[in-house]
Amino acid sequence: MEAGRVMRYLPFLAGLLTAAGIIYVAGVAPASFPRGTLHILIDVNLVLALAGLSSRYLIPGERPPAKAWFFDALFFVLLLLGFWLPVTPAGPLAASEIFLYLISISSLVREFAALRHSLGTTVMHPARLFAISFLGLIAMGSFLLLLPNATHGELSLIDAVFTATSAVCVTGLIVVDTGTFFTPLGQWILIGLMQLGGIGIMTFTSYFSFFFQGAASFDHQLLLHELTNTRQISQVFKTLKQIILLTFAIEATGCVLIFLSLDPAAFADLWSRWFFSIFHAVSGFCNAGFSTLSAGLFDAGFRFNYPLLLILAGLFILGGIGFPILFNGGQYLRYVIKRLWFINERARRGAHIPWVVNINTRLVLITTALLVVAGTCLFYFFEREITLSDHSDTGKWVTAFFSATTPRTAGFNSIDFAQVSLPASLLVIFLMWAGASPASTGGGIKTSTLAIAALNVLSLAKGKTRIEIFRREVADISVRRSYAVIMLSLLINVIAIFLVATWDADQGILKIVFECFSAYSTVGLSMGITPALSAPSKVVLILCMFVGRISLLTVMIAFFHRVWRARYRYPTEEILIN
Repeated sequence: MEAGRVMRYLPFLAGLLTAAGIIYVAGVAPASFPRGTLHILIDVNLVLALAGLSSRYLIPGERPPAKAWFFDALFFVLLLLGFWLPVTPAGPLAASEIFLYLISISSLVREFAALRHSLGTTVMHPARLFAISFLGLIAMGSFLLLLPNATHGELSLIDAVFTATSAVCVTGLIVVDTGTFFTPLGQWILIGLMQLGGIGIMTFTSYFSFFFQGAASFDHQLLLHELTNTRQISQVFKTLKQIILLTFAIEATGCVLIFLSLDPAAFADLWSRWFFSIFHAVSGFCNAGFSTLSAGLFDAGFRFNYPLLLILAGLFILGGIGFPILFNGGQYLRYVIKRLWFINERARRGAHIPWVVNINTRLVLITTALLVVAGTCLFYFFEREITLSDHSDTGKWVTAFFSATTPRTAGFNSIDFAQVSLPASLLVIFLMWAGASPASTGGGIKTSTLAIAALNVLSLAKGKTRIEIFRREVADISVRRSYAVIMLSLLINVIAIFLVATWDADQGILKIVFECFSAYSTVGLSMGITPALSAPSKVVLILCMFVGRISLLTVMIAFFHRVWRARYRYPTEEILIN
């Protein structure tokens, strides 16, 4: 038992020490820095990782579940391969040395997943843990972006925190040029922050811990049940696996399509083209809005690449529509295929399975479609002779479609938003405020919130006492939650606008309103004032991005005492409203 405990923690501690060495060499030390000591440390880490991995299969009670055996066997082979790779003690990073770094970091992740850490709801409220996980990721990202080798110039602390928050909260507001200010290391750090922030770091850590341990406490499952909005506690880890696999599958597909849509002449080499595709695929699906182009997609070589705009639009629409909607769509697709091809006996008899497409999916899809169609038509009408004038007839519609969908938290710009007309600016602000859908990588008040508020207005106008749609009644808690989200979002934006206008009044009220709504809704669109803002205004936007990503209602739930059950009711009184 003692040997098992030692081999459980020793490889993890060695992995932490090795990771610190890798961060120093890659992020701080010059290229000519001798790395002999680090290579020795990596070798020791590989030995301990091999020993720790072997011990888990030899010590009774420590063996991982069968589903992890193949991956552990593959990992074992990669660890052995690490001993045979030739590396130089100094000089530029070679492919073999990058492999050693990756396998060392992978061993740290593997050992962390094997630790039996507790995240029970009895220790910490799920909402509080959710908020703290984002704060921790922002702090780690800020530290990594401050590494000398991550940038080509000196990055201030406030700008590092701003950029890390923008990446983790998948916003896309920038204070420095992503493509020229950050080195390849810094850009890879941004990719990692966008990926972890888009899906949620709790999703990754919890699923991989469960995968390699094979079990989880009921408290842990209850915690993740609340974080992922899963209908059944028993389906929590299945849902996490589906989220991760679906994310990587969509991003990989998007990456290939982006690569094929690019002009090879616009890139120095093949790897630059692939890196551009990887960066924008992750940024697109996670609704982050970061781009390695100095002018964004407004760059002269890309603004007329209409296939690229449509591919990116597809990515951030899929990312912003919500994982529950994607899963429900998959269920409906399987149902249709079974009925068409008579796969099972029930389908052959023409049996009907009611409510394959649930009310949440219907409401979100209809609201999304209305926002996309109305937004595209209105943007085309307002801007066809202004920012869309340089495009062909087809190009105007494609760009109008892209410009009307990107405000709903994607944040890519294929036009100069500082030049749009006032009506179009107000339209974009509304679309940013509406945002994406629940349980997605996007922000805003969410489409379902907007739909419930609109349905409630219609119900009151008809004299109804409840909201009914698709032969279902909307729960009272959903109505109250939607109005709480709307009120809190407007309150935060008003406070943010007031504060930024106090410190940076010279920027103009429209640009400040645009900037604050963009930050709170984690969009990332800007009229070009972000780098020029004062430090206090940047702090305000940092808070807006953080609160907008995790929701102010979540923050309040995390820190207010929650009354679980009220066993009394007071007499009801009507309050004069109108």
